[in-house]
Amino acid sequence: MIRKKEGFEGEKAIIIPPKVVNQYRDTFLTREFYITDIGFYPKAKYHYRNRPEGTNEHILIHCVEGRGSATIDGFDLPIEANHFLIIPTGTQHLYRADPAYPWTIYWLHFGGKQADLIVAHLFEKMLSQKNKIMRSEPHLALFSKIYNTLQQGYSKENMEFIALTMPFYLSAFLLNDRFNYHPDEQAEDIVDRTIRFLKTSIHKTLSLKEIADQAHLSVSHFSNLFHKKTGYSPIEYFNHLKIQHACQLLQFSDRRIFEIALAIGIEDPYYFSRLFSTQMGISPKQYRKQWTLSKS
Repeated sequence: MIRKKEGFEGEKAIIIPPKVVNQYRDTFLTREFYITDIGFYPKAKYHYRNRPEGTNEHILIHCVEGRGSATIDGFDLPIEANHFLIIPTGTQHLYRADPAYPWTIYWLHFGGKQADLIVAHLFEKMLSQKNKIMRSEPHLALFSKIYNTLQQGYSKENMEFIALTMPFYLSAFLLNDRFNYHPDEQAEDIVDRTIRFLKTSIHKTLSLKEIADQAHLSVSHFSNLFHKKTGYSPIEYFNHLKIQHACQLLQFSDRRIFEIALAIGIEDPYYFSRLFSTQMGISPKQYRKQWTLSKS
């Protein structure tokens, strides 16, 4: 059987010298995310890699066409178009392109302190077979941006730019719905619609039942859905939006504090001050003073 590590027509790859990688591995910003290898293999027939000891870096493979398969630490995984494969550092693995319909893949090897945390979440997601993402031209363009930046050399500025771009690139695999969310182009789900409702109701006082009623759901079911997606209860989230708006009014208007409280639907200025202090760590008056001093 023919097996190939590389050498595919139209392939692109950059292998960063180990000396350069070591230089940036312990440097501010770049120690959080750094790339060691990056490439693109179109229709990679006979592509095959077997690493019983794993690698020193994490590996990400994004299949955009064709198919392949992988065995990661004993788990067998079919890989099809718009699937991703994530392999944590030091993890035994084998992967191959399908001989009849070989994959086209974007791939990279990377590391970093924050990278380790994100990879752990991606690995869990992949093992739960939640590793299919929506094809996105902006996402592929982001990969090209990273690749083209490395083509310009390994300057401090280039490597720091990549370190700051990588989290956004990886977010498409971890939070694909949010990465591809365009409110003007697709239907909102219940939670998104509720958040939009809350933002237009900042000046009101709403009970949990009133919020659930606009979603046409029971309070318990709605609350569970909302918390699962946002990590907060509906009332907590509403209060976050209220205080966010209050901060803007404190910064950019001359309204008195009790007027700002009324503008966000709170009639009791003392309750407003307590709520504000709980979230922001200082009183509304102190917040305005800090903002005024920071501008001077």
